[in-house]
Order: sequence, then C-alpha cells, then structure tokens
Amino acid sequence: MIRRLLQKLYTHRFGPVALLVVLVCIISFITRIVLLIRSAPELDLNPLQWVGIFLVGFFYDLVVAFYAAIPLILYCWFVPRFIYTQRWHRILLYGLFGVITFLLLFNAVAEWFFWDEFNVRYNFIAVDYLVYTTEVIGNIQESYPFLPYLLIVLIIAAILVVRYLRHNIKKSQQSGIRFIKRTWIALLLLAVPVLSWFFVSNGLKNFSKNNYVKELSGNGLYEFGAAFWNNELDYNHFYVTENDEAAFKELKQLILQPGEKYTSNDIYNIVRTVTPDSAEKKMNVVLISVESLSGSFLKYFGNDQNITPVLDSLIPHGLFFSNFYANGTRTVRGLEALSAALPPTPGQSTVRRPNNEDMFTLGSVFKNKGYDVKFIYGGNSFFDNMGYFFGHNNYEVIDQDNIPKPSKDSLYHETVWGVADEYLFTKAIGEMDKSYAAGKLFFHHVMTVSNHRPYTYPKGRIDIDPEKQVREGAVKYSDYCIGKFLKEAKQRPWFNNTIFVIVADHCAKVAGKTEIPVNNYHIPCLIYAPSIIQPKIESRLTSQIDLAPTLLGLMNVPYESKFFGFDINKVKPGDERIFLSTYQLIAYVKNNKMVLMSPVKKVEMYSVSFIDGSSKKIPLEDSLVKEAVAYYQTASYLFKHKLYKK
Repeated sequence: MIRRLLQKLYTHRFGPVALLVVLVCIISFITRIVLLIRSAPELDLNPLQWVGIFLVGFFYDLVVAFYAAIPLILYCWFVPRFIYTQRWHRILLYGLFGVITFLLLFNAVAEWFFWDEFNVRYNFIAVDYLVYTTEVIGNIQESYPFLPYLLIVLIIAAILVVRYLRHNIKKSQQSGIRFIKRTWIALLLLAVPVLSWFFVSNGLKNFSKNNYVKELSGNGLYEFGAAFWNNELDYNHFYVTENDEAAFKELKQLILQPGEKYTSNDIYNIVRTVTPDSAEKKMNVVLISVESLSGSFLKYFGNDQNITPVLDSLIPHGLFFSNFYANGTRTVRGLEALSAALPPTPGQSTVRRPNNEDMFTLGSVFKNKGYDVKFIYGGNSFFDNMGYFFGHNNYEVIDQDNIPKPSKDSLYHETVWGVADEYLFTKAIGEMDKSYAAGKLFFHHVMTVSNHRPYTYPKGRIDIDPEKQVREGAVKYSDYCIGKFLKEAKQRPWFNNTIFVIVADHCAKVAGKTEIPVNNYHIPCLIYAPSIIQPKIESRLTSQIDLAPTLLGLMNVPYESKFFGFDINKVKPGDERIFLSTYQLIAYVKNNKMVLMSPVKKVEMYSVSFIDGSSKKIPLEDSLVKEAVAYYQTASYLFKHKLYKK
C-alpha cells in the first residue's frame, strides 16, 4: 500500500519534492546514528531517551526537509508544462536534484567534523565562521588535506543517488497538472516551513538532562538556522529579570570590597574608588592569554603526558590559581573577561558587539597611568572583531601584518590562524624593548594561536612530530614557546620589574553530559614575577573576570573601578563565585550551587561537582537567584545604555 502511494506521488508534478523529503530524512537519520555511535560512552541512555532522540529528531528532520525542498517546490510550480514535459528537460531536473543532494551529503559530512571538534550540532560558532571564510576555509584545508578527494567522493555519491532515483524523478513529467492547481499545492507545501518558522523552536529537544541526548535529538541545519536568526539575545526579553533599581541595589552590595567607596549615590553608577593600604608598585605587566589551554593538560592536575613541562616547572615559583575558571567557551569571551571584567552576558561577546568603543578596561586603567598599552596577536586581528575592539579601547594593536617573516629561517611556520607562537613572542619582546627604550612602563596583552587546528608548528622544537597534527603536540609547542620567551625576557633589563600573567582564553573541550559542565571550564592561571610575587597556591574559587582587579590589587594601584570582578585577596570566605556561559545559557556558581538561566525566562538550580562536571537538580534558593539576576541584568544594562565607558 505504501509503495503504491509512493508510486502515485512520484508521478505527480511535485513528485521530486516527495523524493527529496524522503532523502533528507534518510540522510539525517544516518547522520544521527553515526553521531550517536561516536558519542555512545557519554549517553547513559534509557528507553525513553532512545524514543526521544529518534521521534523528536525525525520531527526536526521533517521540518528541515521542507525547507530544503523550497527550491524544488518553486521549480515544479513555475516551470510551464510545455517545458517540463520535454525529454531534454530531464537534464535540468536531474541537475537541480543532484545539486541539492550533493549539498545534503556535504552537510552530513560537515556535521561529523563539527561534532568531532565541538561535540554539538551546528551553533553560533558555525554562524560566526560564515563571516571569516578565509580563516575557516584555510583551516579546513590545513586540517583535512584529503578534503578535495572527499568532495570528489561526494559528487560521485550524489550522481549515483540521482541515477538510482532517475526513473522516479522523470515520472513527474507525466503529470499534466494546470498552473492554478499547482499554485494551491505549492502554497500548501510552502505553508509547512512558514508555519514552522512561527511555531517551532529548537526547545523541543530539551527533554533530557544529558546534553548529548539533546544534541542528537536536534538537526544540524535547523540548529544553524536558529543560531543565525538569534545571534543577538536581549537579556530583558529572554531572561528572568527584576526591577532595575532593585538589581543595581543588590549588585552594589555584592561587588563592594574593603578599601573601596562609591563615588556617587546614583543607583545606576557603580564607579568606586579603590584605595590600597600601601604604596603603588610601578611595574610592567605582560598578560599572555593562551589559546585553548585546559587545566587538564597540566601535570599539576594529573596529566601524565608531560605536555606542559614549562608551566609545571613555573608553578612552585609563582602565584598559581588552582581553582580558576574561564567565563565562556570562545576566545572572544576570554578576551572580554580578561580586559573588561564583565560577566558573560548572553549572545555575542562585547568584543563583537556594536558600540563597544571606549569601554572601561584593564588597558584603560594602565593607559591612565601612563603605560604603553598594546594588544599583540599572532593572527589577523580582523577575526572576531579583535582589532576593532582593542584598537578602540586604548590598546595599540599589533597583529600578523606587523610580524615580519624571517628571511633566513627555513623552519618558519604559519597556519591560516597566524604565525607560530615563537615568532609572535619574538615580536612581543621587540615591542617591550621599544617601550623600555622610550622610558615607558608597558602593559602588553599577548594572544597566542598555535594551539588550534591544524595543530602544526616548526619541526625540531619538541619531541612530538608536527606532522601528526595532534593537540598534545600543539599544547607542548605553545608551552615550549612560553619557556623560550621567558628565557629571552630574563636577559632584558626590564625583566625584574615585570609581572608575567599566563592564563588560558578557554578550555579545549567544551561539551559534556550536562549543559554547563563546570570541569570543562577549568583553566590554569599563573602570575609569575620571581623578584616581586611570593610563590603561593591560591585555591579559592576564581574566574577570568577576577584577574584584572586581583592583578591591580597585587600592584597596589589606586584607581576608579567599574569592574564586576573581585580582588581575590579581599574576598571573604564563602563569597567566592564564578560566571559560566555558552551562547544562550548563563550560570552563576557559588558554594557548589549553580543558578542556570536560559530563554525563555527559565531558571534552574543544581548542585555541581568541580571534579567530573556532574550536576543534580535542587530547589531554587531565592537569595542565590537574586544574586545571579543582579549580576547579569546590570551587566547587560550598563553595556546597552553605554554606561560601561571609561
């Protein structure tokens, strides 16, 4: 019966549309199976989750199928009968069907690689990558040199699919349906994607606590579309709020620390004077933010691969934060937190948002003190708007275009992401020498790139062959470059008056079983200055937004602050807290309890494990929720109303 129904559909003018819908569902089903097998160890499936993955997944696949069929629907609708029924017209029909089939197959393969990298379906990262095609296409070519052959295979596969279905496709030429009737049918078919636009969201897949189950229940193309159209999230529209005045009143109680005093009684003014109890230490500062450096890479945290020997050797000689966390999952989130000390408000990082000029940052504090302030990046600073953000916030930007290629270095190496870290640090040393020669103190923020796919670097530097293209090699090479940089810096006259800060921008691995696995935000942070900073292990809970005020506190710098972060040395026991985020999810963690906020004004609370990232849902605590809302709502308010200016 089903076969006869399908045969009847195929002989209809819109038969190719029916074929394509079936094809999309089959490819999506196979993709889901492959990703499920890839993630099997993380799933802990029960029968209900199995049903959810495939039923909810099929629903999204069906929605996507009708979106994918729009070109065919329009084609079958508007092509006149006297053309559509021609024998030669089959070539056009086969061609259109073949192109769509190729794109579907290509997407399935792309989903595999995206999942392999991020353990999720397409999200806002995939949307961002559309903007930076040079870096992304170059990265794909360098990371997957077999891609041209894969494309050939996919083209052949698409041809074979069309060849297999050709008899069913050409049957639609037998239909003599008139234009008026075609119009009604086309409008009915187009109504499916139109209605799904208004009445379907990607929230249907959130039936499980296991994040892998949720992602498997989705559809990559649908998730991509959802991320594209929701690339900006207004806090007040999507998240739980309270009265603005009440939120600011709560915030001003939370962020005020000993030695600080508000400069105004204005409820919306969070400016406060920071008055140290001893003389200011006028020192240089070098802040090195390392690409994707997870805490789990260090021997100190149990890694036995010896891939961070330099950092591990520095820990006994510096101030090391053993309980330090990234505020987000991308470089721009790390840069936002390290420079502006703002909680990660939902949506895009402020680094990438409009109206982000003249903000209050660590750079603006040092600039006001007469420092030479620079952001030194090994790649193209156009990427992720880094150049614009730092260039319009008191930093001089030095990037790949300013790093000359050594003429006599046969091992010189760069990827699409930028120059190898050793050349970045050579340039950084030169800039520090310039500042010193000019008689100026300097604050230089150096951002590395080598610990990024394709994980390649110059040969002979470490004992892992770069041709293996493994992350462990890239991590060890970045570590080697930091060691080489510090050795060279020790030979400089400014070394003994310089504080070096080494911190990650985010973890290498983001996804986990839970929506925000706290262990996958754990990163190293070390403040190293042998003649200035006393060695210590700081075990209190700290995050990236706390680094700027903590650093200024160590230097006894008097300044007017808008920072949301704490000087960790002034924090009362039990007041430590951290902020975590994805794109839509924002979290506030305090005393092993996490307030998780998400659209649409949803709030949940969990007890969390910092060891394995597991969580258990618990009843809401109004006081903790109130604190979380105060932080995030006011941060969003200040940026939106241009009140976080210097």
